[in-house]
Amino acid sequence: MSAIFLGFLIGLRHALEADHIAAVAALASRTSTAREALRVGLAWGLGHTITLLLVGTVVVVLDAAVPIQFAHYLEFAVGVMLVALGADVVRRVIRDRIHFHVHGHDSGVVHFHAHTHVDTRGPHQEDAHQHVHPPGFPYRALLVGLMHGMAGSAALILLTLSSVDSIALALGYMALFGLGSLLGMAALSLAIALPLRATARNLTWAHNSLQCALGIASVALGALLIHTTLNSMA
Repeated sequence: MSAIFLGFLIGLRHALEADHIAAVAALASRTSTAREALRVGLAWGLGHTITLLLVGTVVVVLDAAVPIQFAHYLEFAVGVMLVALGADVVRRVIRDRIHFHVHGHDSGVVHFHAHTHVDTRGPHQEDAHQHVHPPGFPYRALLVGLMHGMAGSAALILLTLSSVDSIALALGYMALFGLGSLLGMAALSLAIALPLRATARNLTWAHNSLQCALGIASVALGALLIHTTLNSMA
């Protein structure tokens, strides 16, 4: 039981790995409220946990192993994904030239919305401020979490096998590891969303600068991961 509880704590710590932070920061930069950012973090954690449990269960039950070369391919894919996510953040800031306005609903709820006038002509147009509130599930974050879970499954399985000596305990260890990583990433998403929302309130230039910094950091980390993985595969 001590080993299983340790799995939960390691899962919390696992959420704070650099490539996870970079990916979720890039995803959270697309949100405009803390609630949306929280949903992004939870979706990432859900995808991460799903693949960890699926792959881990198959490997532990069948007493198999994840091929090292396959693990390298997955790490390379994560690097490419980080570069793409970061580049998309920078591209959106440059393309859209986003700025912010306070927006109120008839119910009395007041919040902030980003919009762009990049395609408008002439004076500031009222229709550029029209927007909707889609409740869509953050599938992009789920897919990114699935990829991260696949890439991290080999290391988790080795750690699990070295900590417990039965299939039941191994599955419990991985389940609590996944729960810990889910909760850790949810908290991290909120921590990322707070400065983004604060700068959106009155400092549009600071908000855009912060988003660019997140995007560049994601690209740089992804490029480093690609370089390291290629060296390992050589």
